[in-house]
Amino acid sequence: MEEYNLQDRHIFKMEDRDVILHTQDLHVWYGNNEAIKGIDLEFEKNKITALIGPSGCGKSTYLRSLNRMNDEIAGTSVSGKIMYKDVDLNSKEVDVYEMRKRIGMVFQQPNPFSKSIYENITFALERHGEKDKQKLDEIVETSLKQAALWDQVKDSLHKSALALSGGQQQRLCIARAIAMKPDILLLDEPASALDPNSTGTVEETLIQLKEKYSIVIVTHNMQQAARISDYTAFFYLGNALEYDVTRKVFTRPKIKATEDYVSGHFG
Repeated sequence: MEEYNLQDRHIFKMEDRDVILHTQDLHVWYGNNEAIKGIDLEFEKNKITALIGPSGCGKSTYLRSLNRMNDEIAGTSVSGKIMYKDVDLNSKEVDVYEMRKRIGMVFQQPNPFSKSIYENITFALERHGEKDKQKLDEIVETSLKQAALWDQVKDSLHKSALALSGGQQQRLCIARAIAMKPDILLLDEPASALDPNSTGTVEETLIQLKEKYSIVIVTHNMQQAARISDYTAFFYLGNALEYDVTRKVFTRPKIKATEDYVSGHFG
């Protein structure tokens, strides 16, 4: 493996941009293993930011930190700041469940509930106290339209979500997340388990969604990052080594590690 300079702490600042979320000196430990080594990143509102890098580089760990999903893993500790609307999400005073309504997450494998399509969308809403049937109907329709799924399922809303194809299930999970009206969507390799046609549909959906949401996506697929993201961060061994406009990262990377990775000469 090529030796790269990992000693410098890389601080990336966006000048004159509308930053909706940023981390300051973020560290994540799994027991004694430091998986994230002091990352400073800023995410612009209504843009898609891709996190790329080799397997085990920390990009999914970092993504899960942004809405405290690492809290669910025993032996994990997190230090540093995760700033959202002047609130440090890493503070013990933060209501994690309320925060996750603002920062939704979609995982690698589609994971619809074993319920109807309609109930997948309304389940969390009803648990948070929404009982108005007309309002629930409206949210279901709006969310499924935004996820580019409405036309395919509008006549089968009360059938099992598990009968949908893999791509449809993933778009249902996106609809379920945006039903809570979040500001930010986190997606951990949302298309890696899908066929090329379904992947293309999910990508088109995400491009449309950035008009209303700020999106951070982890992907192993560099072509996908190049196609859909506005910004790209390159991760390696728990560090964010480069962060820039996607076009620059893929055509004029500033450091050799990024150049090697995006050109396929890494390792």
